[in-house]
Amino acid sequence: MEIYKDLSNPASKEFEKLLNSQLSKVNIEEGNVIEGKINKITEKFVFLFIEGLKSEPVLDINELKSMGLQEKIKIGETIPVLLEKIEDKNGEVLVSASKAQKIKGWDKLVKAYEKNEPIMGKITSKCKGGCIVEHIDTGSLMFLPGSQISDKPLKDISHLINEPQKFALIKLDKIRGNACVSRKEIISSFKREDKAQIVAKYKIGDIIKDAEVKGFSNFGCFFNVKGELDVLVHLQELSYSRVDHPEQVLEIGQKADLKVISVDNEKLQVGCSIKQLSPDPFEHIDNYELNKIYKAKVMKLTEFGAFCELEPGLTTLLHTSELSWTKKNVSAKKMFKINQEINVVIQEIDKEKRRVAVSYRLTQENPFKTFSDRFPIDTVHEAEIVNKNEYALFVKFDDIDIEAFLHSNDLTYLNNAEDELSKYKKGDKIKVKVLEIKASEQKIRVGHRQTQKDPMDFFNEKKKNQTITVKVISTDNKGIMVRPEDCEMDFHIKKSEIAINAADARPSRWTGGEKLDVAIKDIQLDKRKITLSIKLLEEIEKKEALEKYGSEGSGKNLPFSSLSDDLKKKEEEK
Repeated sequence: MEIYKDLSNPASKEFEKLLNSQLSKVNIEEGNVIEGKINKITEKFVFLFIEGLKSEPVLDINELKSMGLQEKIKIGETIPVLLEKIEDKNGEVLVSASKAQKIKGWDKLVKAYEKNEPIMGKITSKCKGGCIVEHIDTGSLMFLPGSQISDKPLKDISHLINEPQKFALIKLDKIRGNACVSRKEIISSFKREDKAQIVAKYKIGDIIKDAEVKGFSNFGCFFNVKGELDVLVHLQELSYSRVDHPEQVLEIGQKADLKVISVDNEKLQVGCSIKQLSPDPFEHIDNYELNKIYKAKVMKLTEFGAFCELEPGLTTLLHTSELSWTKKNVSAKKMFKINQEINVVIQEIDKEKRRVAVSYRLTQENPFKTFSDRFPIDTVHEAEIVNKNEYALFVKFDDIDIEAFLHSNDLTYLNNAEDELSKYKKGDKIKVKVLEIKASEQKIRVGHRQTQKDPMDFFNEKKKNQTITVKVISTDNKGIMVRPEDCEMDFHIKKSEIAINAADARPSRWTGGEKLDVAIKDIQLDKRKITLSIKLLEEIEKKEALEKYGSEGSGKNLPFSSLSDDLKKKEEEK
């Protein structure tokens, strides 16, 4: 390779030019697979001639034999090789026949995979998780998972070893050089073709005679048709009546006629119906009227109610809320039995949704109407306490199975509601007034205090700024508690409403029992709110005094400490 050492030499430049032109003619590049012609054969080596290369590549004759190419070891035969190095450190050309074979084999696999074409191979041995398959054309080795050997489990695969057969390529990893194949796919495709021909024979509306029950599932029943096709009848297509499981209406081995209702040529599925071979009972729905009583048979009991039949196939829902007028948590399972006949009232008919809603309670006397007739609003009656919680009493009237609600706020006008509630217990008799009846909401409200005189009536004829006489009941740091004469209700006067002068606004001025006049500052009878004020009374009397007396001296003997100053100020203004 001295010629490459002196590129200024005309001879070297001429040789380089000639070499490059030859290489370009045959596309000689490292990494390419090229054809080499056998030029010489020795005991251990085969020498190749490749146009464009300065020296003859050498192959190990044992490599060719291991590749099954012993028949091609002849002068003049061509062998594909991978050109690894045009020139190594020793100036020799490096090529590989095995690598070339692997590359060409991989290219064939890629083409077959892209075209979704099967390849020919043979199982050579077992391995962990499956088998090794040899590609017959190229000798490439591929992996056959155990799950892909057959469409059904095989205990013994010895009859499949070394037998040429078709495989489907299901995975190729070019980077890692791994290939995965399936025998199951080939078997299934053949079966699919056969099944496709069978499915193609059926169309929607066809009647299949004497299909045999083969199996059950939670969603339907499987039938076999003429030993060539399995079809599914969904649960809702078994009967117009409610069916929770196929076992309720069919037995294994039983034969039945089916109507084809769907054909899926892609999934190769045929859907059928039994109920559509019979008249639709919902067509008779116009024979039924709303709000009328009918006989119905209980077919199924659930946590939320009961499914009943008005006639075979015409199923209705009796919801828990329609079981009783008074009991909210009543259970249909405790009230009825399967196949029991009961009276129901049709509440709703939805033809579009094929739904009928019925009521059992409407067949019974409405206790709220009975209550309303016997105990009208604003009437007073004696009731028995049947229940109690932290904020209310529940009372019952005579023999009517209804509990009326009595809130603690309606117990008394006077005391704390909680304190008043604590005085009562279950079984006590109490006088109540009917306040409200809501039959639609199943609610009745009564009150006890409404049976007594309302202390707030004392203020019905009273007005703002009016003076009344009160008695001091008690005092504290926040004010005084007083009770008007001829009134049984106590009212609180705030400390800020005791006097005009802050120094006089002391609740301690009173010990209890004293009588004094106060002014009504605010009246809100609808909110049961009354505000009393001593301060307001002082302001009113002060104003009246100022209007009556025009000089400072005339007001000296008045009982208001600030009056003289106010009179003086008024005189100055004049």
